[in-house]
Amino acid sequence: MSVESTTGPLTTEAGAPVADNQNSESAGIGGPGLIQDQLLIEKLAHFNRERIPERIVHARGAGAYGTFTVTADVTKYTRAKFLSEIGKQTETFLRFSTVAGNLGSADAVRDPRGFALKFYTEEGNYDLVGNNTPVFFIKDAIKFPDFIHTQKRDPYTGSQEADNVWDFWGLSPESTHQVTWLFGDRGIPASYRHMNGYGSHTFQWNNAAGEVFWVKYHFKTDQGIKSLTQAEADRLAGEDPDSHQRDLRESIERGDFPSWTVQVQIMPVDEAADYRFNPFDLTKVWPHEDYPPIEIGRLELNRNPENIFAEVEQSVFSPHHFVPGIGPSPDKMLQGRLFAYGDAHRYRVGINADHLPVNRPHATEARTHGRDGVMYDGRHKGAKNYEPNSFGGPVETARPLWQPVPVTGPTGGHTAPSHAEDDDFVQAGNLYRLMSDDEKERLINNLAGFIAQVSRDDIAQRAIENFRKADADYGKRLEAAVQALRG
Repeated sequence: MSVESTTGPLTTEAGAPVADNQNSESAGIGGPGLIQDQLLIEKLAHFNRERIPERIVHARGAGAYGTFTVTADVTKYTRAKFLSEIGKQTETFLRFSTVAGNLGSADAVRDPRGFALKFYTEEGNYDLVGNNTPVFFIKDAIKFPDFIHTQKRDPYTGSQEADNVWDFWGLSPESTHQVTWLFGDRGIPASYRHMNGYGSHTFQWNNAAGEVFWVKYHFKTDQGIKSLTQAEADRLAGEDPDSHQRDLRESIERGDFPSWTVQVQIMPVDEAADYRFNPFDLTKVWPHEDYPPIEIGRLELNRNPENIFAEVEQSVFSPHHFVPGIGPSPDKMLQGRLFAYGDAHRYRVGINADHLPVNRPHATEARTHGRDGVMYDGRHKGAKNYEPNSFGGPVETARPLWQPVPVTGPTGGHTAPSHAEDDDFVQAGNLYRLMSDDEKERLINNLAGFIAQVSRDDIAQRAIENFRKADADYGKRLEAAVQALRG
């Protein structure tokens, strides 16, 4: 990356030398300022615009560059070139984040963590935008704005309200699995290095022969899972709000490069229709006994960004950035994100956000007919901006990135097709029963402490009933803990 020269005279943005950077112009000694002082106006105007709108979600984050290395032959599943041979390496950029907090919030909080990974492949950038949880709170993107409104500050009180959070979760029983995960021992990672990452959604892989497979991604931390208790997190958030960001930066600076073993679960496309639950439901995992994870690679982070704003805040990730051999699934949350993420970046950073160094392809060149707009740099010069043309412009390949998915039936607001185990509570109960007695006790205490803040008994009781449906002991213990706290 080029570095701006630090020698020679100080200049204006247009390159003119600055005579005096200590005193603004005035109408005589002690007089009012002058509008002709263009250096003053330029500096103040630039300062006012040094921040772009923060992300609505995932505002608080940190990032680093790294390398993905293929460790297994997966060519029978996908034709993606960056996965084409063992030992092949691809440059990456990974942004970690919390979800609900704003840009100035603390790192050590109970919240899912974003795990957004950009692969700079020779076929274009591939973005895998996931979390540190294999599931999510809802299964349809139409509910996402409502869900996030409950997590953010109430428009009247200006604070996050327990009533809002538990009212929504209680009325959305599909959230029971993720809430159990979030309030368990892994709900507050000790650092970004000590947590797993997941693609969370189901994606399509397709091979050179056109065969289709459904896949889920897992990034297993090589540093081992380490988490904070609520008390530890409360203390750390107050003492060092930047704890996770600092830990990541300093570990890379000292050469202790964090890494993850990358695995996938693979489901043949013909097995999806009759699987025991909807395999595209984001609130559920695929049990490992059904589809064992297969190791395919290793991800290492080994270079810090040189400027947080330019490379972390202005980095953009979108699930619609696919490459040949990889595509979407019918997951309704993923389908909504295919639009929402790109649209958020066009609003927040600008229509040419993908031209910024951190976002543009590094191993190939973007060739489009898009022109103009904020931050357009004139790179196309006099080339024609339409297709087809007879002036040697880029042309279509006629080969889609992914294989088509058959669809039938009328359009409409349909629920997902029913499978034998399409239940909002089975997997939450399974997760609870996997926990040790100590883990269960901490889970109950974490949940009870939050539910006890709810002002209405009916909202608190409805929330408890969802956990009771997942497991009778789970609900019984939680109800007793909440009652003890509420008196």
